[in-house]
Amino acid sequence: MTTTPLRLFADYFQVHVMDEDAEDDLGEAWTNEAVSDGIAVSGRTLGIGTGTNGDVEVLVALLGHPPGDDTDAFDHVVEASLRVPSGRIAVLGCTDYLPDAARFDVPAGFVRVRASRANPEDMPQAIERVHLQIWPAPYSAPAVLKRWSTGD
Repeated sequence: MTTTPLRLFADYFQVHVMDEDAEDDLGEAWTNEAVSDGIAVSGRTLGIGTGTNGDVEVLVALLGHPPGDDTDAFDHVVEASLRVPSGRIAVLGCTDYLPDAARFDVPAGFVRVRASRANPEDMPQAIERVHLQIWPAPYSAPAVLKRWSTGD
């Protein structure tokens, strides 16, 4: 397993995970359901919703197999498949400059991305953490594994 910490500006309450050659527009992918689920899917790009319109700590973990169940350690957990024909993904804030984005080698084809969030509200005393786990896997539909709500 390879892990890389990043600090990204989650402008518009989102960070992106994408094939480095993707030119997708997530505008129409952010439906009411996608906002509620915290994940938008468009071709070769995923938008990971955050509760913070500011800096977030992101940990990118590249795995060779699906991760174990770690949902108890997080407040909100979603998964989605991402098509990566280039074999390289970029991870960046929504308005970051793509050529400067962190890049990671992955097997070309489909990968699965699990986005686990902790401290999802904009609280001054705690920075939101986003843990991205990425592994090769056939396509499957997006899924909410654990839903955060203000009522919890």
